[in-house]
Amino acid sequence: MEPSILLDQMNFNLFALKKELAQQGIFFEFSGPLSQTLLAEMGDILKQKMKLEDASSPTILKVFSMVVEQTQNIIHYSAEKMGMLGESRQDLSSGIIAVGMEGDTYFVITGNLVDNNDVDHLKSKLSVLATMNAEELKNYYKEQRRLNPDDRSKGAGLGFIEMARKACKPIEFDFVPVDDRFSFFSVNAHIQ
Repeated sequence: MEPSILLDQMNFNLFALKKELAQQGIFFEFSGPLSQTLLAEMGDILKQKMKLEDASSPTILKVFSMVVEQTQNIIHYSAEKMGMLGESRQDLSSGIIAVGMEGDTYFVITGNLVDNNDVDHLKSKLSVLATMNAEELKNYYKEQRRLNPDDRSKGAGLGFIEMARKACKPIEFDFVPVDDRFSFFSVNAHIQ
């Protein structure tokens, strides 16, 4: 296939993707390798965009906080890593982030590859959180802070609890098997 034909097809497909995202209410999206630096830049852009749309400061803060929590999960736990060479060796984690609006509710959706050995643990953790009300989540958060960090966690495993506390309804999640080693893990949190 000629390069110009391929480029024309890609442009059309990207335009179709852009239209589809807009129809789904998505106004911000990123797919690819993530870093703390990129997260800070994305956060600034997202905050500016929401201010232009007259979102309230508390709502902007909640959405930004949710983006940070979910992106941190990708950065720390994505099974898709790209090594960087240089003075300080770092891995870039790959994933996808989308922020949108449905009615008067914002949503933050993220996705990344996870090791199939971690799927049951994640399902169990998120399923428990989905059954808790605000007071139960608050108490559970306090209890988990007092315990030793989960050996699979970069912190005390509080990220999902924080997300559940900030979300206006239970966090939605899904695991799509990719192959015998990995699954694609997606998380959707709604914020009001």
